[in-house]
Amino acid sequence: MKYINFEDSGDAIPDEVYMKEALREAEKALEQGEVPIGAVVVAGGRIIGRGHNLTERLNDVTAHAEMQAFTAAASYMGGKYLRDCTLYVTIEPCVMCAGAAYWTQIDRIVFGALDEKRGFSKFGSNVLHPKTTVTNGILEQECAALVTSFFRNKRAT
Repeated sequence: MKYINFEDSGDAIPDEVYMKEALREAEKALEQGEVPIGAVVVAGGRIIGRGHNLTERLNDVTAHAEMQAFTAAASYMGGKYLRDCTLYVTIEPCVMCAGAAYWTQIDRIVFGALDEKRGFSKFGSNVLHPKTTVTNGILEQECAALVTSFFRNKRAT
């Protein structure tokens, strides 16, 4: 796993930097024929978990990018709680991933593009832990374009 440490820089790192890392993960998913969604978990200015969709490769409906990133981050932290961590994900988490985020007690979720069909916000914000804050729209066009072109190409074949 590659770690990026911005702890010592003294400057606040904008959400776009971490979202670009999530987009790199989404590109990995695309290269493997997966729906191109990527995620990273950040704590203390360091990426501690990465993930991209692996549902086709693993034949596992739960192998979403967020779930992969949560597992890696929990392993790094040595426990299941991700308090004081932020999840960056290219597309709005589904209800399953939002439920998992609830159980991790993650501090913050930042996502790029809305998922109007399957995103958790369709079901209300009560799916998330009460202390979790949400920011959306970070690199929204880039995140949406990746998924839109994937499904456009899929339908064309």
